[in-house]
Amino acid sequence: MTEAPDPTGALADATAADPAAGLRAVRSLRALADRLETLQVLRARELGWSWQDIADALGVSRQAVHQKHHRRTA
Repeated sequence: MTEAPDPTGALADATAADPAAGLRAVRSLRALADRLETLQVLRARELGWSWQDIADALGVSRQAVHQKHHRRTA
């Protein structure tokens, strides 16, 4: 698994006048959000949450969250 970009300074770069810096910040923040989502979904499943409970918390469909994460929880 490749390591996610370091989000340090990402918020500062997000408002930079240079679009390249701003877009790098967006990529870093997305990678961080994806990692946090995965960790929290795994934890929720360990605690017995249903796919519907997780979907409701994330504001997505049960099918979407299950399709994205079910292999990691098997």
